[in-house]
Amino acid sequence: MLKEVDLIAAEDTRRTGKLLQHFQINTPQISYHAHNQNFRTAELLSYLEQGKSIALVTDAGMPGISDPGYEMVVAAIEAKIKVIPIPGVTAALTALTVSGLSTDRFIFEGFLPVKGKERKERLASLQYETKTLIFYEAPHRIITTLTDLGVILGTERRIVLARELTKIHEEFWRGTIEEAIALYTAHRQPKGEYTLIVAGKSATESLVLSEAELKIELVQLLQQGMTKSQASRHLAQITSLSRRQIYQLALEI
Repeated sequence: MLKEVDLIAAEDTRRTGKLLQHFQINTPQISYHAHNQNFRTAELLSYLEQGKSIALVTDAGMPGISDPGYEMVVAAIEAKIKVIPIPGVTAALTALTVSGLSTDRFIFEGFLPVKGKERKERLASLQYETKTLIFYEAPHRIITTLTDLGVILGTERRIVLARELTKIHEEFWRGTIEEAIALYTAHRQPKGEYTLIVAGKSATESLVLSEAELKIELVQLLQQGMTKSQASRHLAQITSLSRRQIYQLALEI
């Protein structure tokens, strides 16, 4: 594909250049990354409208998944230009398949917000989620994120830390959030990009909440955009109360 297209839009032309040189591919490149995609998208769209073909590549993952690509795809679709996916590895699914945690249902969250308050609010919205959770994280924020995970989700939750996937220093670590915090606080210097796979809340656990606590949870869910019915159904799944009982409380708010 890289040989056949007219142009390669690369997240990092230097890195992609090494790949092209290795396979003796002479297709010209143009940079397309997070800092120039706003104006570059229009330029590439014009190129496509002339009947040219472009391959969009990213450095270490699947374009569009926490990597540049979404804006270009949307622009092409709106212009009725054909978009062809070439399946490739993505860290989220690569790590999930060998995590040893449930793969039946999962949620991909990508990178959490950098700001502490926003990060904690995002995690708080996931604390009762029973699906497996997938996050990306930079090495310098690993300890902070693990600490927030422990406070909000509970330190006994199982977690898998996957590092430098498909590269020479690929590594998997499995244990609890508490053990991960201890490891990285005392012994290990975080290096490389991380994928965190976190077990969802056990579906067999029923929360015991007071009426006041239930109302607080209802208010938070309503503020997130849920209807009273949706919020009641959600809380009924994780408590010992019926949806009708919780709905009656919701009507009082």
